[in-house]
Amino acid sequence: MKTNKNIIELLGEKADFYLEHVCEKITKDELQTPSRTNLDKVFTQSNRNPQVLRSLSQLYNHGNLGGTGYLSILPVDQGIEHSAAFSFYKNPDYFDPENIIKLAMEAGCNGVASTFGVLGLNARKYAHKIPFIVKINHNELLTYPNKYDQTFFGKVKTAWDMGAIAVGATIYFGSQESNRQLKEIAEAFEEAHNLGMATILWCYLRNEDFKTEKEDYHTAADLTGQANHIGVTIQADIIKQKLPTNNFGFKNIGFGKYDDAMYEALTTDHPIDLCRLQVANCYMGKIGLINSGGGSKGESDLVDAVTTAVINKRAGGSGLIMGRKAFQKPFGEGVEILQSVQKVYLNDEITIA
Repeated sequence: MKTNKNIIELLGEKADFYLEHVCEKITKDELQTPSRTNLDKVFTQSNRNPQVLRSLSQLYNHGNLGGTGYLSILPVDQGIEHSAAFSFYKNPDYFDPENIIKLAMEAGCNGVASTFGVLGLNARKYAHKIPFIVKINHNELLTYPNKYDQTFFGKVKTAWDMGAIAVGATIYFGSQESNRQLKEIAEAFEEAHNLGMATILWCYLRNEDFKTEKEDYHTAADLTGQANHIGVTIQADIIKQKLPTNNFGFKNIGFGKYDDAMYEALTTDHPIDLCRLQVANCYMGKIGLINSGGGSKGESDLVDAVTTAVINKRAGGSGLIMGRKAFQKPFGEGVEILQSVQKVYLNDEITIA
């Protein structure tokens, strides 16, 4: 198989493991795979109005991946979610919101996702130059003791007024507050669609009981897959999810509905098969799955980012939404890592498994 030599070198001894795998449980023929005609195939017969289609088109047709059906989005809301000092001490330039937008533009991202404050302060200068995605709710860490709840930081109409093409939101599925969050975000997404904006849902899990003595199931394929399925049910246009690291959450925690046969029928323990289950839960890929890039670990970031991109693409996903691996580095290195991920999606020889 001829593939970009740099990608093979980065994958190292696991190159064949990732690049030669074939998904046999849920096959690629069963999926709606990313392409330049995706919006026409998926949304033109939907209830999304023409303004929403235009907003989605702006996002999918911008940047280095424009017109491919894939997305590379820079998300920076960690100043609220993880505290600003902790998030930006490695590169204090990003205390200045304009530099966040400049990084996304220089790297050729499809769009930039951030807070009302970050994007609002620069809206007149940049909203017409790169698609804005306003994150409308957050979990802030200044409350003591810390709690894990997503609360609104502004109104959907405010995001529209600043020129945003989409809103993003998080639901902590599995938490005591999840039912309230589900209702809030369903209503917010309806308003966003009525205004003509697209919707992106961070489908994250939060429950202390999801972490057992043996395993942390917050990124289990079956649990995250179900979170995705709820997300598309409230009409998210794009789903953001962490890459799965294990499986059998329902079975080993002992709740919900599960059967040994469902695990056997749908997936294996291969990372691409686990991610394929996430894609399947997004209406068989009709709603795009973008996986998060995860935290910065230093020297391994480039390898980790490219590996995540390969898994997502070969599983049938629609791209990456990667922040910390890029903005916690010098500007040039951040651009390089974002563009290295984009090269995975631009490489026609890296195919759907």
